[in-house]
Amino acid sequence: MPHDVTMPQLGMAQDAGKIVSWLKAPGDPVAKGDALFEVETDKATMEVEAQASGFLTGVSAAEGEDVKVGAVIARISESADDDSPATDASSAAAQDDTSDTLPEGKSVTMPQLGMAQDSGLLVSWQKAPGDAVKADDVLFEVETDKSTMEVEAGTDGYLAATLAEAGESVLVGNAVAIISAKKPEAPISRSVASGAIDAASIAAPEPVKTTPTAPKPTPKKPAPAPTNGRILASPKVRRLALEQGLDLSRLVDAGHPQPYHVSDLDVLKALPQTTAQPAGVAAGASHHLVAKVSSDALPDFTKWAADTHGLTDADALLAGLVGTALPNANCVAVERFGISKSYAVADTNSLSAVTETEDAPDLILRDLRGTTIRSADMGSDAVLVVTITTRRKGLKLTLNCAADHMDAPTAIQLLTDFAGRVEQPLRHLL
Repeated sequence: MPHDVTMPQLGMAQDAGKIVSWLKAPGDPVAKGDALFEVETDKATMEVEAQASGFLTGVSAAEGEDVKVGAVIARISESADDDSPATDASSAAAQDDTSDTLPEGKSVTMPQLGMAQDSGLLVSWQKAPGDAVKADDVLFEVETDKSTMEVEAGTDGYLAATLAEAGESVLVGNAVAIISAKKPEAPISRSVASGAIDAASIAAPEPVKTTPTAPKPTPKKPAPAPTNGRILASPKVRRLALEQGLDLSRLVDAGHPQPYHVSDLDVLKALPQTTAQPAGVAAGASHHLVAKVSSDALPDFTKWAADTHGLTDADALLAGLVGTALPNANCVAVERFGISKSYAVADTNSLSAVTETEDAPDLILRDLRGTTIRSADMGSDAVLVVTITTRRKGLKLTLNCAADHMDAPTAIQLLTDFAGRVEQPLRHLL
């Protein structure tokens, strides 16, 4: 089956990228992971890897051309003979989003949180149509196959229109909301499937009045099934479930529709008890720890390492810093703007000994600095996950792992040690 190649979103404020050069020619064989093309944004020039194997066909964007985020620019096909141009599935939706029935203002688009992501599930709205919003207010929560994240408004104003409902999937780069400078007289609220709607006929939606108490309530509007066994729930629900020792997978087993919200915890509590877990171990138990660092010393440390020791790979430095904090770590994967690199860190007496590898990681470090995301709850993954986000002053470090990956004292020590290395990296000299 052909795989569409889209313009990635390498930063939350990015709405387009420039094709610097194609590293493969039409008809060339491509292996998954091969560098496919170079893209330039206002912050960086990066190589974009192929997400499937096959032959490069249907190239529709030339070098030097500016392309909207999420737009289809090529195809990876099973045969080099497939020379039909790639069709941009998002063009119709993008045209609809700029319809004159919508209020004027700044569009907030569905972000691309991973290179292989072509859509995101809107878990919940944190603001209602017509509400005043600040640039750093959380506007909505989005779920991908890897994480649930809070997305900020990005600008001051009023939420004039919401263009998707909770539980709907939205293509990357498509408008999710419009923020206007003036308070709207008739805020718009519509779903992805509804198409164009006359703004004058739409009023702000009434709050849903549900207080589920029965173990198997009447299903709500169905949402897309989770992929790879993930449970779709907001970060707040995951935190409350962890604090109360509740296992969200029991809602899945009971057939309760996703995504889950705070009110669904009442349904979970009302479910009949099953076989008891071993004493002291909560079902689905996991660790979720947060550390706050007063300042971001990493840029100065990176510059010092490059100028003094010739170490120019900032990701390798990050991998070394977190690797020294994790006992028996052999491999750390650093993810930034959806691109992942893995580093061997078994010998971390010197950061200069950190080298790239293709081994499976023992820990994933997600660096979300430079984005508008301020909070990220990944849930329990196959390995430990540490996330770096930006605060008003300094950084926020979040650790997520299953309880069987690491005991609580070790998790606390890991995050404490890494926070110290991030705040004062020169204490851990090369």
